[in-house]
Amino acid sequence: MFDPETLRYDANGLIPAIAQDAASGEVLMLAWMNVEAVARTLESGRVTYWSRSRQAFWVKGETSGHVQTLREMRLDCDRDCLLLLIDQTGPACHTNRRSCFYTALRDGDEVEIMAPMPTTA
Repeated sequence: MFDPETLRYDANGLIPAIAQDAASGEVLMLAWMNVEAVARTLESGRVTYWSRSRQAFWVKGETSGHVQTLREMRLDCDRDCLLLLIDQTGPACHTNRRSCFYTALRDGDEVEIMAPMPTTA
């Protein structure tokens, strides 16, 4: 059985977790997990991160409704980064965009390549 304690966490007890849409392959966001967040995610199927700013667990979509459901968790070769294949409901980014990676560097300029998603009332 997999033990989240066997992962390699940084000095703050955190590991980066990349969220990728399981169907499209689109990279949606990067956030951080601690050992308990990894365990909670695996137990519940709802992606749970560790919020560095709030110093609290963050169940993605708990307040926004933009839920991330885990399909598969993958470990990198050094066991110090996670890839989360997810089903994303609504936007992944707090700016209401599908992905947090909505700014590209093109010819030395920052270019916004993705608009916020329309809100439903």
